[in-house]
Amino acid sequence: MAPTHDHPGEQAASDPVRLLAIRDTPLSVDEIFRAVGDDAAGGTALFVGTVRNHDGGQDVGALGYSCHPSAQDELRRVAEKVVAEFPVRALAAVHRVGDLQVGDLAVVVAVACPHRAEAFEACRKLIDDLKHEVPIWKNQRFSDGTEEWVGAC
Repeated sequence: MAPTHDHPGEQAASDPVRLLAIRDTPLSVDEIFRAVGDDAAGGTALFVGTVRNHDGGQDVGALGYSCHPSAQDELRRVAEKVVAEFPVRALAAVHRVGDLQVGDLAVVVAVACPHRAEAFEACRKLIDDLKHEVPIWKNQRFSDGTEEWVGAC
């Protein structure tokens, strides 16, 4: 991000990508929110993806996420693309893998920008691109005993 020089506080952030991770442990919204704290940001947008109890008209009992070994590198590529496109002050994204239950946090992303509209747009791009481009797959287990694999990319 190039400095805007509109205001001294808007100098470019040294490394706006503050936290990227794929974890098999529970996620923390507070951790992600703290990671994107920046005094020059006027807007912070945060998205939390949770395991819901239904999909496609079926009751979901649980699910599991798994990922390709390249997933962390792809997550960085997606994050850097968002940083290049928007005036991002700070960005964080963490996705969970392993077995999850209904209500568990599956993914948390946040973006801080100088203004709210940019933060909303950048956060939406981050989560959409993560879901489409990072090789993470979901195995949904339905209450009737059936299951299905859903590819994120």
